[in-house]
Amino acid sequence: MSADTRRRLAIGAIGLVGVVLGSLAAAQAQAADAGDPAAGGALLLQARDNKDGTPAALPAVRLGTDMDVIVNGPVMRVRMTQAFRNTSKGWMEATYLYPLPDDGAVDTLKMVVGQRVIVGHIKRRAEARDIYERAKAQGQRSGLVEADRPNLFRTNVANVGPGETVLISIEYQAPVRQLGGEYAMRLPLVVGPRYVPPRSLTSSAGLADAARVTAPLAAPGAPLNPVSITIHLAPGFVPANIISPYHRIRVVDAGPAERTITLAMGEEPADRDFELRWRSASADPMLSLFRQAIGGQQYVMATITPQTRVEPGKVAPREMIFVIDNSGSMGGGSMDAAKQSLLHALGTLRPEDTFNVIRFDNTMTQLFEQPTPASVEQVEIARKFTAGLEAAGGTEMLPALKAALVDGHPANKGVRQIVFLTDGDLSDEKDMMAEIAAHGGRSRVFMVGIGSAPNNYLMRRMAEAGRGTYTNIGEGNEVLAKMTALLDRLKTPAMHDIAVRVEGSPLDLTPHDLPDLYAGEPLVLLGKGDDLKGTLVVSGMIGDTRWSQRVDLGQAAASPAVARLWASRSIADVEAERWSGQLESAAADEKIAQLGLAYDLVTTQTSLVAVDETSARPEGAKLTSEDLPLLLPKGWNFDALLGHDAPAAAPAAGLPDAEQQMDLPQTATGFLGAVWRGLAMLVLGVVGLVAARRRGRVEVSR
Repeated sequence: MSADTRRRLAIGAIGLVGVVLGSLAAAQAQAADAGDPAAGGALLLQARDNKDGTPAALPAVRLGTDMDVIVNGPVMRVRMTQAFRNTSKGWMEATYLYPLPDDGAVDTLKMVVGQRVIVGHIKRRAEARDIYERAKAQGQRSGLVEADRPNLFRTNVANVGPGETVLISIEYQAPVRQLGGEYAMRLPLVVGPRYVPPRSLTSSAGLADAARVTAPLAAPGAPLNPVSITIHLAPGFVPANIISPYHRIRVVDAGPAERTITLAMGEEPADRDFELRWRSASADPMLSLFRQAIGGQQYVMATITPQTRVEPGKVAPREMIFVIDNSGSMGGGSMDAAKQSLLHALGTLRPEDTFNVIRFDNTMTQLFEQPTPASVEQVEIARKFTAGLEAAGGTEMLPALKAALVDGHPANKGVRQIVFLTDGDLSDEKDMMAEIAAHGGRSRVFMVGIGSAPNNYLMRRMAEAGRGTYTNIGEGNEVLAKMTALLDRLKTPAMHDIAVRVEGSPLDLTPHDLPDLYAGEPLVLLGKGDDLKGTLVVSGMIGDTRWSQRVDLGQAAASPAVARLWASRSIADVEAERWSGQLESAAADEKIAQLGLAYDLVTTQTSLVAVDETSARPEGAKLTSEDLPLLLPKGWNFDALLGHDAPAAAPAAGLPDAEQQMDLPQTATGFLGAVWRGLAMLVLGVVGLVAARRRGRVEVSR
C-alpha cells in the first residue's frame, strides 16, 4: 500500500469516527488511557475476533433485559427492566440504544439501586439532559431515557459502582394489531445498524443526529444482551392458535380466557424482534370501542373493519413498480427473502398490467426506462435481473423512491402501486416521508419490511404517507404466505375517500389524514372531547359503491390506555404535518413537547430523568463512559454489511495512525466513499471532535 493511500485511509477513518461517532470520540480516548478494556470500558465498533485469533474484548458493563407484558383487550402494557451490571473495578457510565414500538407511548421510568426505588420525571429534553449531567458530575446515580426517533430510544445510566447492578425500569403501552381476524403484538429487541447518508452530514444538526442513531456493533456470537419475556394474554375472548414465528415459546393456561406465554429457553439473545399472534377460539370478536376519562376529558378508541369483497374478473389493469433493496445490510437471509418476494410478485402480473423494477444500494438501476407491459418476455427479463442481485453497498433509498414516484400519466385514474422490499435501516427517515408527501400523487406505497429487525417506524409511516400498507417478512419461510396475502389485498378495490363525522358531542379525532383501506384492514380512530355522546359515522367508497358504518359512542368499554395512545397518535400527526410543510419545524417541536409534557410521554422533545440524591462515587474517582454494543440482527451477513471478507476488532482506543487500516462499514454508516474523500472528511472529523469535547469529558471527577 502506498504512503498516499495510507494517508487517505487514515483521514477517512478520522472522518468516520469524528462525524458518525462524534459524541463517542472522548470515550475512545478514555479507553486508551485506561489500557485495560475490562476496567476502562473498551469501545467496540464493528468487531469480530482479533486478527491473531484472540477474542475481541467484551464491554465492562453487561446488560440483561426482562420484559413483562400484559395484553388487555386491544392494548399491551409493557414493563421493560434493563439490568446494568458493572463487571469492572472502576466507576462506569453506560448508554444503550434500543428500539420500541413506533406507535407506543413511554410514560414511566424507575431506577432501582439496592433497596431504593427512584421515580423518574418527564422534562423537556434539554432540561432533562442538564439534570442528568449535573448529577453525573456530582457522583450521583442517575438515569435518563431519550427518544431520537419514535421507535429509537437510548438509556443512560451514570455512576454504577464496581461490581454493582443498577436496574432501569421503563413502562410503555402500544395497540395490539388486527388484520383479517388475526391479532398480533410485536416487541422490537434490536436496532439494525443505520445507514447515514453523507449528504445528511453537512450541518452540525446532521452530525448530532448521526451520532444519536449510531451504536457500536458486537462481535458475532458475543455472549451479550440476553432477554427474557413473559406475556399475560387476556384479549377479552378465548385465544387460540397462539404462535410466535421467530421464537420458541411455552404457553400455559391462566384462566378461562387467559394464557401465560414465556420463552421456551428462558432467555434468548436480543438479536431479532419478538412477535406473538393469536385468534379467537370462536367467532371473531368485536373489540371495537373503548373509552377513558382523565383530567375532565373523555377519550375514545374505535376499531372499524369494513367488509370488502371482489367479484372475480373485476380487477382493473394496474401499474406496478417494484423497488428492491440490495444494500449490504440485506446480506444473508434478508436478500434471499427479498428476491423470493419479488419473484413471487412478478409471477402474479397479468398481460394487461404494466410494471418496472428498481434496485438500489448506494447506486440505482431501473430495469426499464418506463413501465412496460407485463408480457411473458418482459417478466422473464425481470426474473433474471432479480435472480442476479447481490447485497453490497450503502442504503441510498431516496433516489430510488424519487424514481418510483415519477408518474408518466398523473391524470390517469387507474391503479398505480409501488411495492418496496427493504429492511429500512437508514437514518434519514424524514426525507422519505417528505418526498411522498410532496410527490405521492395517485401512487399508493406498500412497504414490505424484510428481516428480523426492520425499521418499523420508517415502514409504517411511509405506508401511511403513501396510503398503502405495511407487511413484515421476518424469515424466508414466510415469503409465500405473506406475499400472497399482500398481493391478494392489492387486487381488491380499496375503500377510499373515507370520511368520519360525529353526530352528537364533537371529538378531536386522529389520524387527521385517513388512509385507504384494503380487505380485512381495520381503521383505528382515537378521539378526545368533553363528552362521549352520540354516534360515530365512518363512510367511504369501495369501487363505485358507498359504504358506511355507525357506532354508538355510549357503548364504549373502559380502558386505562386510551388517553396516552391518543396523544401518541397526535404526535404522529404533527410529524406528518412537518413532512408535508404544513408546520414549521420549530412549531412542530413545540407541539410535540407540549403533548409530551401534558401526557407524561417520552418524545423527541421530552425525556424521563431519575436522580438518586445520595452521592455514590467517591471524590476523585474517575468515571468511564461506555456505549454498549448491539448484537447483529439475526440473519444479517456480517461480511456483506462491512463490505469485506475478514473484519477485525476495531481498536479499543484512540484514532488510527497512518500505518493502521480501519475497516469501514458500507451500510451501517455509509462512509466507504469517505475514505477516498480524505480532506473533506478530515474537516468533518474535526467538527465532530470539537462537538464531542463541548459535550463534556468522559472522565469526570468531583
